[in-house]
Amino acid sequence: MLSPYFLTPNLETGTDEAGRGCLAGPVTAAAVILPNDFVNEILNDSKQLSERAREKLRPIIEQQAITFAVTHLEPLEIDSINILNASIKAMQECVLKLKPQPEYIIVDGNSPFIRKKGIKNISGKIFTDDEIEILTSIPSSSIVKGDSKFMSIAAASVLAKTYRDEYMNRIHEEFPMYNWKQNKGYPTKEHREAIRKYGVTKYHRMTFKLLPEQLKLEI
Repeated sequence: MLSPYFLTPNLETGTDEAGRGCLAGPVTAAAVILPNDFVNEILNDSKQLSERAREKLRPIIEQQAITFAVTHLEPLEIDSINILNASIKAMQECVLKLKPQPEYIIVDGNSPFIRKKGIKNISGKIFTDDEIEILTSIPSSSIVKGDSKFMSIAAASVLAKTYRDEYMNRIHEEFPMYNWKQNKGYPTKEHREAIRKYGVTKYHRMTFKLLPEQLKLEI
């Protein structure tokens, strides 16, 4: 059974990302603050749920959350600052969108919400000094497998996954030969064979190993 909060019942946000291991498409993050009395028997880590269950949960989370936010970080930014920094930055952007602002942040995984060397801020959205002050002033904890332990992180995982899937379904219509509607940009055999046959698109992550032999591909 998922716990309602980690440290405080007052405006604690959970945040998570989806699409970190993909060859194409954005990394998508979400942050959610749930009310103290939120109860749902289906809610779990999005990877443990069927697509149907995730789609059923999404409007419930959106309607009952105190506040939530979703952010896509595109491949150009991923290639610029690397996927780990992009994943963290997407979560940071989500937190800045939350109204009201959270009093505590819990993050899925073992990477800190604010890394030791500060905020990597060289591409895409450039944080202002005020935004950096907000992000660094809110205490946070990183929790391994937090999406299977705490409701707010699980809710964030569901939103991140469903919004990213929706995005990949949309760009599938632009480049149907990669079958992103099915593989969502992950490194399946089918996806890699399509890269081999058709080359790469503006949605592919050029710093990733797109083909096993690491051929130099032309855009």
